[in-house]
Amino acid sequence: MSFSELTKSMQKRILFGTLLLLTLSATLTFRPAAADTLTANDFKLKSFSKTIDFFDFARTRAAAAGKPVPPANWHAYLYQTYINMSGFQLYYSGLINITAGVGALTIPVQSFIEHYKTPNGNEVLTSSSFIMLLAFNDTGTLHPDSPDVDDNLYASFSLGLDLTEIYGDASKPALSSKTEIIPLTPSNNDQTWTWGMRYTNLTAVWWRMWIDPANPDFEALPIAITTYDELTFTYELNLNPTNHEATLTANYTIGRMVNLWLIHWLFLLPVVVHYNSTGTYTANGKNKLSDETIYQFLYKQHIKMSIVLFQNSLVLGDIKTQSSYGTQNVTDAELNVSSGEISTKAGNEEIFKTDFGTKAKYQLYNYTKNQDETEYTEYTPVTRTAPRPGYAKNPLFSIHVALLKYVPLIVQHIAPALYQKAKDHMLNMTYADYFYVISYPTYSGFKVKHDPTYTAYIAGTAGLTSPASHWFGLLLLGGIIAIIAIAVVLVVKRRGAKAQALPPTTSPTITS
Repeated sequence: MSFSELTKSMQKRILFGTLLLLTLSATLTFRPAAADTLTANDFKLKSFSKTIDFFDFARTRAAAAGKPVPPANWHAYLYQTYINMSGFQLYYSGLINITAGVGALTIPVQSFIEHYKTPNGNEVLTSSSFIMLLAFNDTGTLHPDSPDVDDNLYASFSLGLDLTEIYGDASKPALSSKTEIIPLTPSNNDQTWTWGMRYTNLTAVWWRMWIDPANPDFEALPIAITTYDELTFTYELNLNPTNHEATLTANYTIGRMVNLWLIHWLFLLPVVVHYNSTGTYTANGKNKLSDETIYQFLYKQHIKMSIVLFQNSLVLGDIKTQSSYGTQNVTDAELNVSSGEISTKAGNEEIFKTDFGTKAKYQLYNYTKNQDETEYTEYTPVTRTAPRPGYAKNPLFSIHVALLKYVPLIVQHIAPALYQKAKDHMLNMTYADYFYVISYPTYSGFKVKHDPTYTAYIAGTAGLTSPASHWFGLLLLGGIIAIIAIAVVLVVKRRGAKAQALPPTTSPTITS
């Protein structure tokens, strides 16, 4: 190993040791006195909402399926809502936090699954998942205002940490995150339902990321740590059985960026500069370096923001699904779908669509002009599909993929007839129908609000559906959320252990 490679390997070991220490020193931000439990009778109801410890649920089933049993001190608290109306079931899970015994992380993992029969009688299961925030600047001209292989990409894993035990009374980043639950609320004779989650003072650690399908990768050394005043997900489901539609509007609010600790790596030591709304400071915040604010810096560096999501669908039997934009297949394609919709069909029947044209604008709240954030300007987002390998096979998500083995054990015991097809199609990002990235080119670190719309085409039958079908949707979705939760806890350990095997890297910086 050359001196340069040895130096970079040491840098990675120091980094991952530090991040692991921070993880284990975190203070639990939310822990219910007693988590709720799930029973078969719950799914005979038209709705419920509760907080459960999914790992407790999984521990009772793993051994019988020959799978590793999650350690006894692992807990994953999920806010889950369930709606069962007009022959349509929706099951939502949002991660409150996870803990490996000595601390906890707050990670905004969001996913929902829908189960229904179509007007033609096809039985359908779809899932939609929010992965992460992705910042970028356009260094190329391949896809303007949308992150692509020619751009500088900065992937985010959002965490909530309390660093008091590390810093004591000294000045420190305020990384304590809080999770608020937005209750499930029906209206319009139970045809409209709203719910959601709000993460406040959320911390994000940023890494350089490359999404070349032939060589996806990420830089092991982080380039920045940021805090947002909020990251909020709100959902509104509207059922229209007469028109055979169940429409879900997902509203994403990316709060304004409050702090930015920019990291430059100098040999073995990080050099950190702190930006906030009043200027630029040293890492400890005691010495002011300039009057340049966080918003001026992000604007000057042409930093833009986006969110990454993926969609899956499954139809029982031998019918295959295909997702298209007009006549173009979107799976592994790079298509601008900003003003239209992606339609998923089973044979000749449309079973689901994701519509980006219904909300053709996003709202941007300029904090420097209106600190109450009561006024906003509307801009046009850019939505583009992306090849799956750049994300699904990226080492950044290696633990996500490896731990998907937990999901089939649940499906196998609850719905054995669906197990073989579900394990290959629904449980792996590699088999997603499509990835899509919604971009907000005018950004500067300010608050963004936007909401795509999802429509399921339902048979619209009256009454409630049999509990057996509910269990399949419930356990599959709960498993997906738990897998991603475990993944983020372990990604630091795994990358640290494999640091010497990684290719040489360079110290990254944000460039205009």
